Amino acid sequence: MINEQNILETINMIRLHNLDIRTVTLALSLRDCISEDIDKVCDNIYNKIKKYAKNLVVYADELADEYSIPIINKRIAVTPISLIGEACTNPDYVRIAQTLDKAAKEVGVNFVGGFSALVEKGCTKGDKLLIESIPEALAKTERVCSSVNVASSKAGINMDAVLKMSEIIKKSAEMTKDQDSIGAAKLVVFCNVPGDNPFMAGAFCGIGEPECALNVGVSGPGVVRAAVEALPKDADMSELANKIKEIAYKITSTGELVGRKLAKRLDIPFGVIDLSLAPTPAPGDSVAGIFQAMGLEHAGAHGTTAALAMLNDAVKKGGIMASSHVGGLSGAFIPVSEDAGMIEAATKGYLTFNKLEAMTSVCSVGLDMIAIPGDTPTDTIAGIIADEMAIGMINKKTTAVRIIPAAGKTIGDNISYGGLLGEAPIIPINELSSTDFVKRGGRIPAPIHSLNN
Repeated sequence: MINEQNILETINMIRLHNLDIRTVTLALSLRDCISEDIDKVCDNIYNKIKKYAKNLVVYADELADEYSIPIINKRIAVTPISLIGEACTNPDYVRIAQTLDKAAKEVGVNFVGGFSALVEKGCTKGDKLLIESIPEALAKTERVCSSVNVASSKAGINMDAVLKMSEIIKKSAEMTKDQDSIGAAKLVVFCNVPGDNPFMAGAFCGIGEPECALNVGVSGPGVVRAAVEALPKDADMSELANKIKEIAYKITSTGELVGRKLAKRLDIPFGVIDLSLAPTPAPGDSVAGIFQAMGLEHAGAHGTTAALAMLNDAVKKGGIMASSHVGGLSGAFIPVSEDAGMIEAATKGYLTFNKLEAMTSVCSVGLDMIAIPGDTPTDTIAGIIADEMAIGMINKKTTAVRIIPAAGKTIGDNISYGGLLGEAPIIPINELSSTDFVKRGGRIPAPIHSLNN
């Protein structure tokens, strides 16, 4: 039975509180594009993307109009490119990245993810070549995103890869200095990376995924905040959690409906719904704003980690009942540059680097879109990555680092990208040396609970 109140509530979610489908992402296997000939590889990749994604944007826009639900981003995620280029006699990963970029532009998607490698236990020759090519590839493309998985709860932490990725992040930032080091904003280092994540910069088509599938990322921080603000001031934590679950169910139902309709129209399988609350710089569309609605003066106050833990759990509990297949990251994002409330908290000094790291133990992803001084040593960046990987490894969760050592900038300066990537202040970090620790290399062993077969 159609409930008039539910219809009106959903309309208000869209009109007043920024409810949207944050992304529809076509996951596409490129394993049949492998060849010894780099020309053949690039032709195969280009033709396959054109074949499967030619109607993605058109059909998504049609559905958005039909249901009056904004679909903000249309994206493609492909098989980790380190696997695709490895068989070439003369591999050229930068050229493959440019092919991905060209195809993405022609089909009209915002980003293409999967310029990636999985090296938690070690690197093959293809992995090494891809990783070395990342800075140039990101500098020479507009829509390509890159990710490298360096740790897992099963394998431990590959410290050689951690140190190498700190150098790659720094170089990516320097090579895009004239764009506020945007190369580093399109590069993420993971622990326990999922292969069905629809969100950038970490999206790729995992090796256990089908030939193609449509994965959907929902949003709605503004909707959750409005629902929390509507509760009586004396509502207890259980009432608060139940209200968030109720709203998460409605948000996810919307994403499930649109995702299945679009998959059917494209004649491909529906993959997963990612339940993550993804903020934007738009006023009111902020995860940090939810903390204030809960009763904290601002993000960063004592109690922020507890509030985030409850929010993350309630979103998952509510959302999972609305979808047959939940996957990806599924939780609450805390990207500093992409959340108006987080930007304000970081600018005013309420939100420190240490507090952000603590919050990553209970949220999706991890240290995300954080700008630090451009002269930060690579060894320090490696220490930051290692800490975040340890949180993911020990807690059997996905964590990541997308950090921007803004070339030529220091504390007090800002980076600014516009759009969903937003802007952020350069914040201070601990200046104590990590050099001797991170340069030991090798692999930090997996925890004892990894032996659970």
